[in-house]
Amino acid sequence: MLQNVCLRTALIVGLLIFAANQSPLLAAKFNRVVEIGQQAPEWKALPGIDGQKHGLAELKAAKLVVVLFIRNNCPIAQAYEDRIRNFVEKFSSQGVAVVAINVSAEQGEGLEQMQARAKDRKYSFPYLRDESQKIGQAYGATNTPHVFVLDSQRRIAYMGAIDDNNKPKLVEEHFLVEAVTALLAGKPVDNPETLQRGCHIDYKAGQ
Repeated sequence: MLQNVCLRTALIVGLLIFAANQSPLLAAKFNRVVEIGQQAPEWKALPGIDGQKHGLAELKAAKLVVVLFIRNNCPIAQAYEDRIRNFVEKFSSQGVAVVAINVSAEQGEGLEQMQARAKDRKYSFPYLRDESQKIGQAYGATNTPHVFVLDSQRRIAYMGAIDDNNKPKLVEEHFLVEAVTALLAGKPVDNPETLQRGCHIDYKAGQ
């Protein structure tokens, strides 16, 4: 009997040690599909406004990857365009890659319209189109904008809102900037998940 107790104790200790050495997954509060610490879903061969097809693998040299789900005709996503452009200008030289993906099925969200929008608003980052909507579903993206920060191992380190207010002058919490700054410094993200806000993404029936 004593031997069985010892075996059970050894097994429990072994499991605890194994668990401690794994990358912890933090249960998501606002995302029903992915969790913090989870390996990020990969996309391949998505057409971009540059006429080329792109995948996550081509960004392997980046220290961090910021994935933004946006769309052309969402007024809230439009309100963030200047902030996104400023973010790119600040962090691109620090090894942070930014990619925007449009999965909207609404009218005016096709690749040609995306190209026009990007030219008019001077997008300085890749803008990709996924008509299948599969990558949006894989990330659990529900709104535009909805942001995901991928660490050097391409695990999800932050997801949610860019900041806490649609109006730039009223912003008090810079969630995205704070998350990226912490990760670049080798520190954990204090607030790894926030509630995403913006225009709802309508997924096609049966998708």
